[in-house]
Amino acid sequence: MRLPRARAPRQERLPSSPGRGRCAPAMNPNPYLVTSSTAILVGLLIKLAVIALLAGFVARFARFRKLIVIEQRTPNQKLAFAAFVGVPFTLGVLARLLANYPNLGKPTGPFPTTDVSLEATVVAGLLGGTIAGLVVGMMVALPAVLIHHEHWAAPLAVLYAVAAGTARWVCPDKEEIWKFSGFIDLSLYRSIKLRFKHPAPDWQVLFSFVCVLLEVSRMTVGRLWHGKYLYYIDSPHLWTQGLIVLSTLIGVGLPARIWNNTRIERKLVDQEKALMQARMDALISQINPHFLFNTLNTVSSLIRFDPDTARTVLLKLANIFRRRLKSQMHFAPLRQELEFLDDYLDIEVVRFGDDKLHIRKDIDAEALDLMVPSMILQPLLENAIRHGIGPKIEGGTITLRATRGNRQLAIEVRDDGVGIPEPRRRGILESGIGISNVHARLEVLYGQDFSMKIESQVGEGTTVRIEIPELIAAGRTASVEAAG
Repeated sequence: MRLPRARAPRQERLPSSPGRGRCAPAMNPNPYLVTSSTAILVGLLIKLAVIALLAGFVARFARFRKLIVIEQRTPNQKLAFAAFVGVPFTLGVLARLLANYPNLGKPTGPFPTTDVSLEATVVAGLLGGTIAGLVVGMMVALPAVLIHHEHWAAPLAVLYAVAAGTARWVCPDKEEIWKFSGFIDLSLYRSIKLRFKHPAPDWQVLFSFVCVLLEVSRMTVGRLWHGKYLYYIDSPHLWTQGLIVLSTLIGVGLPARIWNNTRIERKLVDQEKALMQARMDALISQINPHFLFNTLNTVSSLIRFDPDTARTVLLKLANIFRRRLKSQMHFAPLRQELEFLDDYLDIEVVRFGDDKLHIRKDIDAEALDLMVPSMILQPLLENAIRHGIGPKIEGGTITLRATRGNRQLAIEVRDDGVGIPEPRRRGILESGIGISNVHARLEVLYGQDFSMKIESQVGEGTTVRIEIPELIAAGRTASVEAAG
């Protein structure tokens, strides 16, 4: 009797797929549908790190720091802003497309994390306007269209730019845009309470709604075409989809917060420069009236008994102020300052007489082209003449010395007058107009990189010595003023 032959277990045939054997597992029709929630979470964190890295890199450019301070930009400035934002994020799109060459566009891991085209377009539209958003959108979309035929990338980029640009346009206070953040506000109760007291649109909610709507729109279009003509991230789990949308919110808010911090720092620097400029102008305005008052007193004393001399003094005074009007810079070559002092000293010699006031100069030839603060020597000479030589019946001599060495310019004004008593010497830098003004100006311009010493002996005279960093080229004047 023949026993029946045992049959092998029947194997189910799996549907075939292109490029694989007939028993190969079926491919997921959507290459961007990721079933692993852990993989998505890790990928989203990497994506946010990439955004923060690129935003920090862009913020390092001085030109970009100037652009983000300007709210009403010219067309050229809008294009420059778009270039700064678009170029690095376009490189991220190219990295995604070329990551798995020759299978362009296919995910290499859970999903590619360098493509942040939606976030880049939205942040450009919010911060730069519709035109900047459209330029950035086209920059990040065209590589995907041309290389991997993701035809929906360009129309959706236009949608992102128009939506973000419109949100910026309807917002009356542009500072609200810079405050945008994808993180949940922990002070929600106070925000709601404030809205009840002062009803007004909550722009942060509007910006968040725009970001959520755009991400949902991208996911919807991607699902319709099963990821064939559009790059996006998707998951079958609802809570993971929520994480994807939240990452888009944070991804738009991160560059805004990073660039806003840079913008605030830039504004603080500009305000500090403006404050220093105003302080310098105030200090210089103290000198001119003081000098003018003393000179006019001299003219008034001469005009009755020596009109010709009074006329000469007035001409010298006119030359001094003509030179001051021609040059509004805070620095001038030492040579030019000495020419100014010659006119001033001529006035003082007329006042005191040739036999009572003597001037000596010991100027190093190498120091003549060095830059010095304008009108910095005249108050020192005026103090030496007025308080040092003036009280002496027989008069005296003032010596002006300038030397260069060890990258320092040393200027010394010395008189053999009556000297300064010890009690008065202690507070001389804080009292009076001349000495205190010179010290304040040097402190504003050089910070701690200068020294000013006063040595005096009663009955022997006073020496004021200033040491400042040497500046050779006149072109460096502006940089020193900005640093001050």
